[in-house]
Amino acid sequence: MSSLQRLELRQGQSLVMTPQLVQSIKLLQLSQLELSAYVEAELERNPLLQEAGRETDVPAPTLADFLQAKERSRTAGPRPAPGLPPLRGEAVGSGTQASGSGHGEIKLELESTLARHASLAEHLEAQLDLTTADPRLRALGEYLIHSLDEAGYLTEDLEEIAERIHVPPDEIETALHLVQSFDPPGIGARNLAECLEIQLRERDRLDPAMRLLLSRLDLVARQDVAGLMRLCGVDREDLMQMLGEIRGLEPKPGLIFAASTVQLLVPDILVRPNAEGGFTVELNSETQPRILLNRSYYAEVAKQVRKDEDKAFLSDCLQTASWLTRSLDQRAKTILKVATEIVRQQEGFFREGVASLRPLTLKVVAEAIGMHESTVSRVITNKAIGISAGATYPMKYFFDAAAGEGGHAAKAVRHRIKQFVEDEAPGQVLSDEAIAQKLKAEGIDIARRTVAKYREALRIPSSAERRRANRLRLT
Repeated sequence: MSSLQRLELRQGQSLVMTPQLVQSIKLLQLSQLELSAYVEAELERNPLLQEAGRETDVPAPTLADFLQAKERSRTAGPRPAPGLPPLRGEAVGSGTQASGSGHGEIKLELESTLARHASLAEHLEAQLDLTTADPRLRALGEYLIHSLDEAGYLTEDLEEIAERIHVPPDEIETALHLVQSFDPPGIGARNLAECLEIQLRERDRLDPAMRLLLSRLDLVARQDVAGLMRLCGVDREDLMQMLGEIRGLEPKPGLIFAASTVQLLVPDILVRPNAEGGFTVELNSETQPRILLNRSYYAEVAKQVRKDEDKAFLSDCLQTASWLTRSLDQRAKTILKVATEIVRQQEGFFREGVASLRPLTLKVVAEAIGMHESTVSRVITNKAIGISAGATYPMKYFFDAAAGEGGHAAKAVRHRIKQFVEDEAPGQVLSDEAIAQKLKAEGIDIARRTVAKYREALRIPSSAERRRANRLRLT
């Protein structure tokens, strides 16, 4: 059988994300404060942009103003490619290879346009980008990074996260171990013992005796020196040295990135009851940047510019301004669309509070509104919903895994457990099994070990410790 060589022309389709699309996605994920700072920088940089509502407040710009703006742009640093504003992002094709411009050309940091320190999330994401090229692992790592609290801890259960975003638990575990390898040491820990363990491992001081010490931090808190000596099998001098090492560790590694001033949670979405008995969902106009492309200024300057470099700068400004105004409008519509579906799915919460919170996943919302799960994930990152009672909740708050039978969200079950404990009489402390039975009577069928897990997450002592505390208060 002979082999023949021939040329064939085939048509095919592949999904390629342009640099502009990638930047739009990144824009979607910015918090309100980050977005405001970015837009302010663009208003300074781009003479064709102006704030909406200020058209008559400022004199008509001239060619001299345009040339001055061009010089300011040069002083601020090189502009990115036409149509690509200075946001952090990358071009992604249908595979793992980047498409479009080179990775280094479009990997532009938002920090370069803002006079501020990097946040914890930005610091960790920069390390994530350098650590792995696997797009799935990077996506999971990014999700975990944005799930950390201010102190750098992961307070959510890994199984609940895996169920919410529909990935195997072992993949989430792998992503978490990757994040835990980042600087600062101890980041991504699920509890204090794990945080200290990560730091000691980094210092090559995690020997068997130290592991035993970390397993009983309650004895450390009670300063039970004799009990710790027996547990670790060391003498008093060695134990004091070990405790000194523990005291030299950082229990809240994420706080070194905390802002020096307290930043209040500002709602991006406002929800209020309406006359029809439902809810009105609307954007918070005070937090949405409103900018316009000054086309009359562009037309006037275009008639006067003569140099090729001035024409190129003007064209670049036009493309960037057009892109940014469209992207901000699309961003607002996308956030509103996702928020409206969240309110529809969690209507019970907005009527009755956390006890009526339902299980909700990214997939459910994405399918309901015809978007990809990753888009919904970016929308709910760094965004908040404000209600008429004055409270503000992060959008992520409304996504929760189911707990047991009956369609109850884990947050609702934890809230009920907290209520049971708060209502305890001093002489009638409820065990985990008793709480499980009470929940079952209300239609929430979960195991005793699940009650114990939720109780520990709420930092509620065990029934034995609560009885002991009650006796001490009575004596």
